[in-house]
Amino acid sequence: MITAIEGYIFYEIAALLVLAAGVGFLGLLMRQPLIVSFIAVGILAGPSLLDVAQSDEQIDLLAELGIALLLFLVGLKLDFNLVRTLGPVALVTGLGQVIFTTVFGFLIALALGLDALTAIYVAIALTFSSTIIIVKLLSDKREIDALHGRIALGFLIVQDIVVVVAMIALSAIGVGGAAAEGENALAEVLRVLGYGIGMLAFVVIFIRYVATPLVERLSRAPELLVSFAIGWAALLAAVGHYLGFGKELGGLLAGVSLASTPFREAIAARLASLRDFLLLFFFIALGASLDLSVLGASIGPAIVLSLFVLIGNPLIVLAIMGAMGYRKRTGFLAGLTVAQISEFSLIFMAMGVAIGHVAEDALGLVTLVGLVTIAASTYMITYSHQLYGLFEPVLGVFERRHPKAEDGVGPGTARAHDVILFGLGRYGLGIASALRDSGRSILGVDFSPEAVRHARAQGFDVLFGDATDPEFLGHLPLARAEWLVMAVPEHDTGLTHDDPRHALLRAVRDLGFDGKIAVAAHRDTTAMMLQAERADLVLMPYRDAAYAAAKMITDDARAPECVVADAEGQKELPT
Repeated sequence: MITAIEGYIFYEIAALLVLAAGVGFLGLLMRQPLIVSFIAVGILAGPSLLDVAQSDEQIDLLAELGIALLLFLVGLKLDFNLVRTLGPVALVTGLGQVIFTTVFGFLIALALGLDALTAIYVAIALTFSSTIIIVKLLSDKREIDALHGRIALGFLIVQDIVVVVAMIALSAIGVGGAAAEGENALAEVLRVLGYGIGMLAFVVIFIRYVATPLVERLSRAPELLVSFAIGWAALLAAVGHYLGFGKELGGLLAGVSLASTPFREAIAARLASLRDFLLLFFFIALGASLDLSVLGASIGPAIVLSLFVLIGNPLIVLAIMGAMGYRKRTGFLAGLTVAQISEFSLIFMAMGVAIGHVAEDALGLVTLVGLVTIAASTYMITYSHQLYGLFEPVLGVFERRHPKAEDGVGPGTARAHDVILFGLGRYGLGIASALRDSGRSILGVDFSPEAVRHARAQGFDVLFGDATDPEFLGHLPLARAEWLVMAVPEHDTGLTHDDPRHALLRAVRDLGFDGKIAVAAHRDTTAMMLQAERADLVLMPYRDAAYAAAKMITDDARAPECVVADAEGQKELPT
C-alpha cells in the first residue's frame, strides 16, 4: 500500500523532471550544455524560490549513484595510449595548465580574502575542465579528430589523472582528520591505504583473468551487459565507501577494470544517458543547497575567478604549445577547450564540505564560477574560428618564428598536382583512388591525423591542414592545380558562414585560384547555395551513387559481366 508521503515523493520527482525538461529546452535554444540547465533547475526548485525539492535523502541517494556512474565512465574512458601517442604535448600542456591555475588561482583566492585552506580547494577546483562538454562540442563541430582536438583530449586525460590523485589525497586527509579525533590518525590512514592497495590488486587480477571473457559472455544479452555495468559500478563504489577511501574512487576503479575490454565503447554509449539522468539529481541537490542571499556576496569574487579561468587557462595552453613549436592557430583552438571548470570541480568542493574543510559558501562560489565559465566557454568553443580571426593579429608572440612541431603534417610540398582534395574520409578517399587510376596526380588534405596517416599508407601525397585557415591555404601549390575538390562532411545546419566549404570557396578565389572547384553537398538547398558561391561542380554523393547504381543495373541487363564498384575503382568479375 502506497503511503501519502511516498505518493508525495513521486509527485515531487515528476515535478522536478518536468521542470528539468523545460529549463533544458530553454538551455538548448541558448546552446548551453545540460550542466548549466540542471544547476538552474536546482536553484529554481530550492527553498529560495519554488521549494519543490524537499526529499533530500532520496535526491541525495540518486545523486550519489550518479556520481559513482560518472566516475565509472571516466575510468572506462581513461585512454593512457592517447597520452602516450601524443607524447610530450599532452603531458606538458596538461601538467603546465594544472600547475599554473593552481598557483595563480591560490594567490587570487587569497587576495579575495579567502583563508588558506579554502583558497587551496578553490584553486584546485579551477584546474579541472569538463571532458563531457568539450567532447560534445568538438564532436558537434567535427573537430574531435583534428590536431587541436586530439591534443585537447590528451591533456584532458592528464587532468582526469590529476582528479584521481586529488580525490585519493582528499579521501586520505578526510580519514586522517576523522581519526585524529580518536586515537591514531597515522594508523587509520595506513589501514585505508592497505585496503586501497588490496582493492587495486583485485582489479588488476580481474582485468588479467576475468574482465574480457566475462563481458564477452554478457554482451550476448545487451540489456544484461548494461545491468552488470551499473551493478559493478555500484558494488565497487559501495566497497570503496565501506573501506574508507570513497565511493568516487570505487566507481572509478570499476570503470578501469573494464577499460581494457573490447566492449568499453558499447558500455559507455549505453550508459551515457543514464549518467546524465542521475547527474540531474546531483545538480538539483547542489542548486537547491545554494542560499541566494549568501550568493550575492560571492558575485564579485566569482567574476574575478571566472575571468581568470576564461582568459588565463587558454593563454597558458597557448604559451606552452607555442614554446613547444606548435602554430598559434593550433594552440589557440586547443586553449579554448580549458576555459571552464567541470562537474568534478563541484564534486571536489562537495567532498571538502563533507569533510569539514570548507564552508557551504565556498561551494557556492565555485558553483557560480562554473555557471559563468561553462556558459561563456560554450560560445567560445562554438565560435572558435571567428575568435581566432579576431585575435590572430596579436597572437604572433605565442608562435616561434619557425614552428616545427607540425612540420610532419603541415604544408611543405612544392610538387605540382592536378587535383587538391580536401577531406579523406571514405568518400574523399574513393574519389582520390578513382582519380589516381585515371592518371591524375592527387594532393590530399585533411584535418584528422588518422585520416592523414591512412591516406599516406595508401600511397597518396597528403598534408595535414584546415580548409578554414587562410594562412594554410596560402602555402598550398594552387597555381598548377586544375581542380580543388571539397569532400568534407556537411554540417547539420547546412551551409553557414563558418562552414569549411564556404571558407574554402571564398579564400581560394581571394588567393587568385582560377581552376575549377568541386564541392560535396547532401541537400538541394545547400547545392544551390554552393553554386551561388561560384562552385563549378556540386557533388551529391547519394544522388550520384543512385544514378551510377541505376546505370550499372541497366548495363548489366545487356552485358554478361557483373560490375562491382568500390572505393578502389571498378572491378569486373565474371557472372
